[in-house]
Amino acid sequence: MKEATGRSLTWQLIRRLLVLQSLILFFVLGALFLKGDLFAFRSTDRTIEALQHAIQRDAAGALQLSDTAELTGLRGAEPGLWFIIRDARGMHISEGPIPAIFTRISEALPGIGQARFGSTVDAAAMDRPEARMRTVYTPAGEMQILTGTESKAPPAIVALGLLLVFLKVGLPIMIVIVFGILVATPLVVRGAVAGIAKAEKQAALIDIGQRGVRLETSGTPPEIASLISAVNEALRRLDDGYERHQRFLADAAHELRTPIAILGTRIAALPPTPERVQLVADVARLTTLTEQLLDIERLQRDMAEFKPVSLLALGKRVVSDMAPLAFPAGYQLDLIHEGPDDPIHGDEAALERALASLIQNAIDHGGGRGTISIRIAPGLIDVCDDGPGVPPAERDRIFEPFYRLKPRSSGTGLGLHLVRQIVELHGGNVTADTSPTGGARLTIDLTSNRRRILPAKQAGIAYPQPR
Repeated sequence: MKEATGRSLTWQLIRRLLVLQSLILFFVLGALFLKGDLFAFRSTDRTIEALQHAIQRDAAGALQLSDTAELTGLRGAEPGLWFIIRDARGMHISEGPIPAIFTRISEALPGIGQARFGSTVDAAAMDRPEARMRTVYTPAGEMQILTGTESKAPPAIVALGLLLVFLKVGLPIMIVIVFGILVATPLVVRGAVAGIAKAEKQAALIDIGQRGVRLETSGTPPEIASLISAVNEALRRLDDGYERHQRFLADAAHELRTPIAILGTRIAALPPTPERVQLVADVARLTTLTEQLLDIERLQRDMAEFKPVSLLALGKRVVSDMAPLAFPAGYQLDLIHEGPDDPIHGDEAALERALASLIQNAIDHGGGRGTISIRIAPGLIDVCDDGPGVPPAERDRIFEPFYRLKPRSSGTGLGLHLVRQIVELHGGNVTADTSPTGGARLTIDLTSNRRRILPAKQAGIAYPQPR
């Protein structure tokens, strides 16, 4: 089943940065908008526009203002409203308290399209009145309007101004922010998690046969280095616990050998009765269990002593040794060899015990009849029987320690587990399947180990002739 995983760190950062940057942008633009830096809530231009729509001429051609709703609202909202309206022929109308400084401006500047008056950076002149002059076109003709009265923008204009600020200022900035985040975030994340990727590769190489390995923290950010350090501490505790466990098993096995030997001697001195036979079998079982525990401990300690091993010669020796057990139990042994006899790198005695355990397993569970076939190919050993086979649901579990297909079986429950330990320490694997006759087929695969050294002829290695 596929493990559930969280969202990608890159996309989490992108999403959160987009939300954060958007909120900051909108906050800044909103503050500037409300402050009036991006939008003028009061403006002389809106006063000019209200006047522009109200200008008309009477029957004699004189200028006059109609009482439009816009102009009426302006007069009510701005009691100090003042303006001067002049046409191209010099005719004009005015209203309100016009500052003296602007009374003759329009006469002196005919034809000016637009201008602002009164703005200055001189601190002494900052209190002077300001005005706006603009030429507009009306049904009554071209008009020059001069006013210093600012009017409030209606809600519709404020909303329109807000939309324009977003489209002209906010949207371009947002596009740049999104592009920058999409480009920069993956690069930042890739650099930040580079240490994790390195640690991941190292962690993938850790197994039970390579204890003492620790993940490197060099080149990783402190936040990640602390996590890797915690993992290293957990690995150290696991190594310590495993070492204690292994020492306990080895010590227990060593301590059991003496009392088991004494017990066997005393039982041998008993009168020959059915109970004595059963006791002898039980002592033999304890002896086998103790030796298997010691084998596991010795294998893990002496891995460095591996040498080239001929599987064909090994198979012939084991079959010869196991024949006296197989024939009385009702089996025939058949050794089949295929392909060249390329050596593998390993412990010859341990591999002999592994093959002997597979043949013993076939003797114990093969149904007491048929043929036990041992097929040897380059890097492969198959042991097949004609028995009931191994149910598919049990094919992985039979290699677990102390697991038995038959609860009342006379075996120790460590034989196939020891086989797996031996094979894995040789860089291979052991599997259970169905034989061509429907029985069990147990396969030792050492093909990856076989590639470590040259074939026997190329390496110049001479093996003793199989007996």
